[in-house]
Amino acid sequence: FFQSETTTPYNTTMVQRLTYRRRKSYATRSNKTRVLRTPGGQLQIQYTKKRVSGPKCAKSGQVIHGVKHVRPWEMSKNRMNKKEKTVHRAYGGCLSHGVVRDRVVRAFLTEEAKIVKKVQKLAAKADKKK
Repeated sequence: FFQSETTTPYNTTMVQRLTYRRRKSYATRSNKTRVLRTPGGQLQIQYTKKRVSGPKCAKSGQVIHGVKHVRPWEMSKNRMNKKEKTVHRAYGGCLSHGVVRDRVVRAFLTEEAKIVKKVQKLAAKADKKK
């Protein structure tokens, strides 16, 4: 009916205390950690990197496909090669494919419009001469 005071209903094993491994002792955005259990049974802190959203198009804001999502300092010359930082097309690492396609189509249509105007002008001159 009544439990004696010597037995407790929950497990009373001690939990291993963990401390930060680096100098920063505050729980900030750059000091995120997770707890891992080593093969020897010890608990140990592992530092996690910040989540990366990846490079975005300057005009539309879409994520640019084909470019690795890494922190800015990892984009430096000696960390990543050029192939991993760009896409092989015009405005490769800056603009998304849709924006580039729209620019190409718009340029083509403006050139076509110029040609049509020139043809109409020539046709109008020919009509005046007759």
